[in-house]
Amino acid sequence: MAGVITEQSDGAVDILGPRPMSRLQVGAIATTVGLNGLDGFDVLAISFASPGIAADWGIDSAALGFVLSMELIGMAAGSILLGNLADRIGRRPTMLGCLVVMTFGMLMAGTAQDVTSLSIWRVLTGLGIGGMLAATNAVAAEFSNSRRRSLCLALMVIGYPVGAVIGGAVAAQLLDAGHWRTVFEFGAIVTALFIPLVLFFVPESVDYLAKKQPANALERINKTLARMRHVALDALPKIDAGAAKASLAALFSPSLMATTLLVTIAYFGHITTFYFILKWTPKIVADMGFAPELAAGVLVWANVGGALGGALFGLLTLRYGLKPLTLAALFLSATAVAVFGRGPDDLGQLALMAGGAGFFTEAGIVGLYSVLARVFPTQLRAGGTGFAIGVGRGGAAFAPILAGLLFQAGNGLQAVAIVMGAGSLIAAGALLFLRIAEATRPADQSPT
Repeated sequence: MAGVITEQSDGAVDILGPRPMSRLQVGAIATTVGLNGLDGFDVLAISFASPGIAADWGIDSAALGFVLSMELIGMAAGSILLGNLADRIGRRPTMLGCLVVMTFGMLMAGTAQDVTSLSIWRVLTGLGIGGMLAATNAVAAEFSNSRRRSLCLALMVIGYPVGAVIGGAVAAQLLDAGHWRTVFEFGAIVTALFIPLVLFFVPESVDYLAKKQPANALERINKTLARMRHVALDALPKIDAGAAKASLAALFSPSLMATTLLVTIAYFGHITTFYFILKWTPKIVADMGFAPELAAGVLVWANVGGALGGALFGLLTLRYGLKPLTLAALFLSATAVAVFGRGPDDLGQLALMAGGAGFFTEAGIVGLYSVLARVFPTQLRAGGTGFAIGVGRGGAAFAPILAGLLFQAGNGLQAVAIVMGAGSLIAAGALLFLRIAEATRPADQSPT
């Protein structure tokens, strides 16, 4: 009997959608969780290494801030350019190429002797991470079945705060035992270890092959389906000859322009709120008179809250619709950030409020990643996701600058938190106008 092929609301084929999850699929999803964790590790690793860099080279805060922003610039470019590449040449080769770029960038960052060379290697590392983020989102969507797609995407996204917590702890130990350069060397080693994991656990997406239909597509699809212990296909599905080809221009075609703009606005707005918490929490807590290590501990709790919020959001998608859940998360994100702005003098309350802010802001991120995976057709999924993430990284760079200007203008923490929390409300407003087809939930005879 031929394998089952369903059609999504966007007309794209969905070969794995109606089938139970196999061990290989679970392994592929677990690999994407780890790959997203590399992003979280990298963000906190450079933060932990920055005092040592400043001390070694005698550079001021302005120069250090320039170095810290280079990674975000690279990520923005990588998400837009390499995300589109993943739609052209495939998810797997793009991921492997990005891992090579990231490994080399981290390794060379550990050898940098001045701000210029370090900035170059940070841009290169960010370029690889940006492309990886777009490709892993597509992989998580295309290797999951329809029933658990949002949950798998949630697990992939919460790899970021988990990687931040673990990476921050490892970076602290490395700095205690050695030099700031060892942080980048460790990052290069861990990144390189993911290359064989991707080679083994992440074959090319069968939905991508079915839509793109390169040479030997049916043979490659059935080989992967056999590894998953699924029934093979008798023939490739028919594809629409008039379907949009993978390109940035296709994202702004009449049929997709509104979708592209709305999801990009939503992601940009919410990531501004998200990075306000991520970047400013240690400084806010330290300015209240607490020791730097205690301030860093509050940020850790924000990431712990984020991991819990993302996981719970994913579980809730098994029973409730994606759009209402995401809207609720975004409204609660704005509220939680405003509550954090009360800034109590008690460290325990600060940690609790930071954890609450992390909980809802990360839940909003999970929701938006799931939305990105659902609103773009297969042939534009990585490129569309990459464009939204790439522009959104501008929000990541914009957030600390805007908050700094607001503080410098004499505004108190409460006022700044309310303004920065409004980014989540902007995201919710954009999402209200976006049509999102809810996933079907077929009966699943497998526990996974």
